[in-house]
This record gives sequence, C-alpha cells and structure tokens, in this order.
Amino acid sequence: MRKVKRTPQVIDTSKTYDPILSDNKVWPVVKLAKNRKEFMERVIEESVRRVKKLRPNLNALIEELELTRYREKLRYKTNPWKVHPEDEVIFWNGVKSRLLDLENDEKKEKQELADQILKDIVSRYVHEITGNFKPSHYRLARRVITFGFARLLNAARIKKFGSFWRGDLTLQDKIQITGETEQLRKLAKIGTVVVVPTHFSNLDSILIGWVIHTMGLPPFIYGAGLNLFNMEIFAYFMNSLGAYKVDRRKRNLIYLQSLRTYSSMALQDGSHSLFFPGGTRSRSGKIETRLKLGLLGTAIEAQRINYEMNEEGRHNKIFIVPVVTNYNFVLEAPALIRNYLERKGQERYYMESDRYDKSGRILKFLFEFFTKGNNISVSIGKGLDLFGNYVNDEGMSIDTHGNRINTHDYFLFRGGISADAQREEEYTRMLSEVIVREYHRINRVQSSHLVAFTAFQMIRKKHKNLDLYSVLRLPLDEIEIEYEEFKKAFSKMRNRVIDLFNNGKVDMATHMTEDIDNVIDLGISNVGMYHSRRPLLKNKQGNIITQDINNMYYYHNRMDGYELEKFL
Repeated sequence: MRKVKRTPQVIDTSKTYDPILSDNKVWPVVKLAKNRKEFMERVIEESVRRVKKLRPNLNALIEELELTRYREKLRYKTNPWKVHPEDEVIFWNGVKSRLLDLENDEKKEKQELADQILKDIVSRYVHEITGNFKPSHYRLARRVITFGFARLLNAARIKKFGSFWRGDLTLQDKIQITGETEQLRKLAKIGTVVVVPTHFSNLDSILIGWVIHTMGLPPFIYGAGLNLFNMEIFAYFMNSLGAYKVDRRKRNLIYLQSLRTYSSMALQDGSHSLFFPGGTRSRSGKIETRLKLGLLGTAIEAQRINYEMNEEGRHNKIFIVPVVTNYNFVLEAPALIRNYLERKGQERYYMESDRYDKSGRILKFLFEFFTKGNNISVSIGKGLDLFGNYVNDEGMSIDTHGNRINTHDYFLFRGGISADAQREEEYTRMLSEVIVREYHRINRVQSSHLVAFTAFQMIRKKHKNLDLYSVLRLPLDEIEIEYEEFKKAFSKMRNRVIDLFNNGKVDMATHMTEDIDNVIDLGISNVGMYHSRRPLLKNKQGNIITQDINNMYYYHNRMDGYELEKFL
C-alpha cells in the first residue's frame, strides 16, 4: 500500500456542541417567522416590480401572463400532486377569464387589470413558497428525529427488540460529521451562512437539518422540493425545520422571479440558508459538476443590495460553505440511474414519479438503513466568500498566498443595470466552479464506492469494444471477476486515492488504510446493501459478481472525476 502522509480524520462521535445562540428569540429564522406576513408582502411587491422590469410594456406583460397560465394548466393536468391546493383549477380558470376580458378594455384599464392579475399570481406563488417555521414545532421535530433515530440505532446494535429502549448508542455513531465544523460555527456567529450540499437522496434535507442542529447552529431556511410535501410525515418535519417550498416543474418567469426574490430578501434579512445548487438529486450518482445558478446568484445579489442600502446591521458578510454527503447506499438509486440512462444526452422534461413517496415506505427504509449497520458521513468544507476565495475564522477573505482581500468594492458596480447584471452572473458562474472543485476535494472516499468503481471499470476494459449501453446489457451470468485479479486492480485504485489524499485533492475514510482484503469485504458488504438486487457480492468461489449492473454503475459514478481509470 502507498504510504499515507496525511492522517485521515478520526471522528470523535462523543463530541457535543453547545448552541451558538441559546436564546431562540434571536434566531434569524424566528425573526423571519415573527414578521412572516410583512415579509411576504415585501416579497410580493418586489417580485411584481422585477417582473414588470423584465416585461416593461403592456403587450409583453399580457403575453407572459398568458404563457404562465398555459404552462400551469399543463402542469396540473399532466402531473397532479396531492399537495396541490384544492382551488388550483378554479384559480387558473379565473386567470383565463380575466385575460379574455382584457381585450375589450381601454389601454389604461388594461394596464391596471394586467398588473392586478400579475400581483395575484405572484401572491399565490409567494404564499406557496413561504415556510411556516414555529419554534415549538422545531423543538418537537428535533426531539422526535433524534429519539426515533436513536431507537432504531439501538435496534441495529443489540438486534433484539426486547432491549429496544436501551439508550446506549448515539446518532453520531451512525451519522459522522467531518471537516471544518468549528469554522462553520464561528462564521455563523459573525455573518450569514449559505450551506450548499450535494444532493443524492430525499433524506438529504432532514439529514442536513439534523447536522445543523447537532453542531449547535440555529435553524437554517432551505428550499425543499414541493413533491416531498406529498408525504405527510416529511411535510411536518420540513415545515418544522425551516423549509420553504420549491416546485421545479414551474419554469415560468413569474414563479422563478418570486422564488429568487424570496431567497434574496431572506438573506438580506440575515437568515442562514441552505441551497442544493445541483437542483435535483443526482440521477447518475456522480458528484455534481454543473450547478444551477439561480438561487446561488441570490446570495451575491443579497450582499450587493445590503452594501448599497448602507444601513446598520446590513453589512454582515455572506459565506458559502460546501458540504458533501457520503452514503454507502441511496434508497432511490435504481430509479435514479434508470432515469439517467433513459435521458442521457437529452434535455427533456422529467416527470417526477417517485416510488418512495409514501410515509410508510420512508419509515421502512429508515428501519432497514439503521438496522443493517450502515454509516453516513457528512463532510463540511472550508468557508468561501462570494468570489470563491477561502475565508479565515474571522471571516476575512484570503488569497492563495494567505493575504487578506477586501471584497467590498467588488459589489459597488458602476456599469449600469445591464452591465451590473452581467457581472453578477459572471461572479455566480465563477463561484459555482469553485464549489464543484471543493465538492471533489472534501469528498470522503468510502470502500463501497471504490469497489464499485474498480469492478465496473474492469468490466469495461474487458469489453472495450462495447459502448456503455451494450456493457449494461451484458448477461449477468457472464459477469464474473476473479478475486485475485480484482484485488490487484483495487490495490492500484487505492494507491491512487492515497496519492490524491496526500495532495489534499480528496478526503478518505480511516478504514481505507486497513488490510486490503478487509477493505474489499467491507466495501462489497456495504455498497447498495438495502437493494434487493445487490450491485456487488461474492459467489461461492469467492469471485466478484453482480445482480444489477445498473446499480453498480450508479455507485461507480461517485468516483467519477478523479481520472482513476487511467491507473487500472
């Protein structure tokens, strides 16, 4: 094995964090909830102003209203969700009638009526988006999550329900937090933090919410997919943990401006936030390489507006903190990879159809997850400013040589509205590229992902004349890798990972340095352990086989981007 020059971080699962703000009355999210009605009115007013700025003449505005109404009709007709309000059809039919009535009105009256229709639509969107955080519900949800998960963990350890209620194992033993935890706590005290995690599973929202609480941070607001609110138990917990709703099926200008305005104004008011900048769950299993810039750009916008307003308390710096979640298996993996393969190379609309949209199935998964001995690690990255520079513990931006950078002047644009918008867009793009690099740097390599990567690459090398789809259609009974051959290839892969780790280009779990046979066995037993058809397993002869090569490919993809295949 290649010499390990750095020491993989050993996780102290007994560590506890004191709250950085013990009085919940001063939590930013509580202040936002207290002024919820007034905040929504501000968001509605500003959203209307922005839409009218983008559609400045009457005809353009009416055309946008017509297009929005048409798209909304298609949405609720072709893909209805349980969470839809009961008056969905009535409201949009009313919009249609009001738009038809505009044809007979004078121009001045048309403008007033069109403005009112716009405001009504924006108001509907903002009321849908806005979270309903309540401190009492937050405390209850926090206790239920911690207590319920801990009971499941105890069952995993002692295996007997007769002793189910013994509390001798903590949740931290299963969900391990690594990385820049202390810096994150310091930054949350002196500024506004935006956490940007990778997105692999519907569990991510609750997982990150638990991590935030465990680290002693106040609740963050975060955008959760509206489809998750179909699940009653998820809806309760996400409302309680600070979620606002994001409907990714709504791609019309009016909705997107309402959503961006909500996010920007919440950040302006100092609310710590959580974005999933990948947008949706990774269908391929890869770490995100291209991020959605919409919500990410609202952080840059919020910082600029606060500097321009020049009001006391408005100069808090906004920090970006990348986070990577590491699962040995993802509940939704078979459906996600199937969808990815079906639409690979195409950009067509994805109709959400989730097998795991029922509370009972989620609970069954949670039980299986904890009782099968699986672990999750959550890697916290270094804090960044909005231009992708690292910040120190005092929140000062620093360059690659450790020199301090004053970023204030970067926000004082002087190029006119169009030029300023272009510059903000460019800053957002640059920031997204840095976040992607940080994802790969702080990714904590697990044996489960490396065995899947090695096995799939060996199959591809053996069938190098076949394209990806042909490889995935190979008869499973013809796929068998001799163990000693696999061990030799895995050793090369591990050595390369160690090189990357020594050079600070990736993180690595402590078990990766153990005896190679033990590392391989651990990886095979953990990867996709919940799935009825296992990605990898050993046969009676001790050789490597698969029951589902698509799932193997999904877990293989977690190591994409490190060019490990060159060393096989």
